[in-house]
Amino acid sequence: MAESVTAIRNIGPASVLPFARAGLTTAEAVRALGPDQTYARLIATGTRPHFIGYYALVMGLQGRPWNDCKGKEKAELRKRFDAICAAAPPPEIAGLPAELSRFLDQIGVRPR
Repeated sequence: MAESVTAIRNIGPASVLPFARAGLTTAEAVRALGPDQTYARLIATGTRPHFIGYYALVMGLQGRPWNDCKGKEKAELRKRFDAICAAAPPPEIAGLPAELSRFLDQIGVRPR
């Protein structure tokens, strides 16, 4: 039987729905993608970027507590997080057709 994403340290029950929206329902799927691709998928499917959430995922995939991230390692993870956020396409606005969502992006009225 496949393990839930909550089998990964630092990922709790509140994260199950955002991971499922990203098509990630098992810990194995998250491990196979790795933290950067996983987080990019979360952002692309509507999860609001948050640095602590990102590094908690990185630490969890290493079997470490989220607050173990410090110093130079944390600074390097911040660079990776910023690059992931910069490369991420804006998520669709819930309930709007993709074409309308793209139009709102073009005219600059979408909330970020």
